[in-house]
Amino acid sequence: MCGIAGILVAAHAAAPELVELRRMAALLQHRGPDGHGFLLDRRCGLAHTRLSLVDLAGGAQPIANEDASVWLVANGEIFDHVEQRLELERLGHRFRTRSDVEVLLHAYEQWGERAWARLNGQFAAAIWDARSQRLLLVRDRFGIVPLFWAETDHAIVFASEAKALFAGGRVPARLDPIALHEVFTMWSAPPPRSVFAGVRSVAPAEAIEFGGTSPRPTTWWRPDLGVRSDGPRTLAEAADALEAHLRRAVRLRLCADVPVGAYLSGGLDSSLTTALAVQEGASPQTFALRFEDAAFDETEPQRRVQQLLGTRHHEILCRDEDVCAHLPDVVWHCETPLLRTAPVPMFLLSRLVQRHHIKAVLTGEGADELLGGYSVFLEDKVRRFWARQPASTARPALFRRVHDFVATGDQRSGAMWHAFYGKDLGAVADPFHSHRVRWENGAWATRVLRPLGAAERELTAPPVALAALLPVDAHALRPLAQAQATELASFLSPYLLASQGDRVALAHGVEARYPFLDPDVASFCNGLPDGWKLRGLRTKVVLRELAARHLPPDVAQRRKQPYRAPVASALFAPGREAYVDELLAPARWRDDEYVDAKAAALLVAKAQRSGGRTSEREAMALCGLLTLQLLREHLRHLPSRTDGLCRQLDRRPPDVMHDRRPVTPTRQPTEHAP
Repeated sequence: MCGIAGILVAAHAAAPELVELRRMAALLQHRGPDGHGFLLDRRCGLAHTRLSLVDLAGGAQPIANEDASVWLVANGEIFDHVEQRLELERLGHRFRTRSDVEVLLHAYEQWGERAWARLNGQFAAAIWDARSQRLLLVRDRFGIVPLFWAETDHAIVFASEAKALFAGGRVPARLDPIALHEVFTMWSAPPPRSVFAGVRSVAPAEAIEFGGTSPRPTTWWRPDLGVRSDGPRTLAEAADALEAHLRRAVRLRLCADVPVGAYLSGGLDSSLTTALAVQEGASPQTFALRFEDAAFDETEPQRRVQQLLGTRHHEILCRDEDVCAHLPDVVWHCETPLLRTAPVPMFLLSRLVQRHHIKAVLTGEGADELLGGYSVFLEDKVRRFWARQPASTARPALFRRVHDFVATGDQRSGAMWHAFYGKDLGAVADPFHSHRVRWENGAWATRVLRPLGAAERELTAPPVALAALLPVDAHALRPLAQAQATELASFLSPYLLASQGDRVALAHGVEARYPFLDPDVASFCNGLPDGWKLRGLRTKVVLRELAARHLPPDVAQRRKQPYRAPVASALFAPGREAYVDELLAPARWRDDEYVDAKAAALLVAKAQRSGGRTSEREAMALCGLLTLQLLREHLRHLPSRTDGLCRQLDRRPPDVMHDRRPVTPTRQPTEHAP
């Protein structure tokens, strides 16, 4: 991964300046600690910070085509770059480097916007086509890699992270109240919205062209969740095909000029991808999280798999005090309020990876979304089953089996499940049926925010926010496919791959690679019959069939333990960090434009009295409130922090510096490259 940023100015406006690109790059150097470079053209400026994984000596950016008429900065990886390069060379293209992302540049030249669907990768890229005077921003299928943009007076500004937009000086740092309500309801603000007013997120599989009278967005891919009639005929055949696709995906993601490690959670997904990596001849170092609190810990299954595979293994223990101590840093990198503390342990895990000099890791995310592994899919199945006999008392009792990790007693009683999941039980025609209950429960947290007006509330309704991200035939899909499409749009990219993925990994210069999100793996899984994903209340059926060939039965058939981390108990326990009480002091909310002072003060006082013994939704509201305050503190101190990061960037000269602006009497051209 890397960091990219840039500016496109109107034809009549002053050219971009190096000083603003430098400030933007300084805010992204954690994403690319190995080098940086710049392009200055009459209308466009590009900046790049590099994490070197392929072509360590020659892969610096910005990079140009043969006649320097098209320029690229890219973040991410093109995993099939070798075969793509061979085809492009046969078609007459000449490559300057061995870097994988140069394929993006020549693919655009050869195929235009049809290029993106041909590539197997995770990427965000900016292409400046000087011939047509247009800028193109593009993002990968699943939105693994972030990309933001904003429109200002006479300019378009873009960057991998929003903080770089603000550091450049053209975009004001203001929060969006509507987006805050979305975050407090769904954990994230779905694209194109971000939590910042005027800052938009490029959506997954979206390309946006700038240079005409207005931005021209196109969606170049959507998931096809229809069952394929030409697919495997038996479960065994499906497991065979899945293994072939997944094995190739792992093999491609092991390709780098540096060692590639692996996260090992002890669960099915990471265990299988690591096992396949070992079988492919790799010797990945493995990295695992342990928790001091036994309710969250998976040490035993992690060590069981590690011993089986014989990897060189590293562990880090996460304690409650670690969660509280590192939350401010995590908010700085995630750039959003958080309703959970789960990104913090992942932040610590990537730091462990960095300390062992590993720059890329395999990870198992994506399997649950593609193969029905989450409890939300089981909840929807039970609710639909219950809706056929609403008076039944036995059917809602099935939720005990869905949530067998939940505490015993009243929390698992039939009455509790009946009250929570029984709302709007018969609304099975709703394409958001699977997630509606969760969203309505999550929206409880918005009570600590200032209420929105009626028109604003309408904009935060999940169907409005997510409609453009779903497959065009979402209403006609099967129930499981509807639930999967909703999960992909509302959770995978905007939350999981962001706050628990890219942001906390790249905070330490570590790239996460996702074999299950390989285009061929995803397409195959999406086309499978429902029964090979969910059978009764058994999840990921075909994946377990495959895992049984490579892992012991106790691993292959192990029930999913949701990844969680302590929240209120970590943030409000005696001896907590001083910043918690300081940022949540009632005096801070007088006449606050975002926070409902009375509701917030009551909730905080309750948590402080109880030492963090709260309900789950109270804990989420408290975490959201605290991280909102942390985010505002970061924005307040952004100018001084930017100055310090600029000094850090200036300790080494840029690897690439191209100044192609027209020469004036007061300026001499600069042209430097390694």
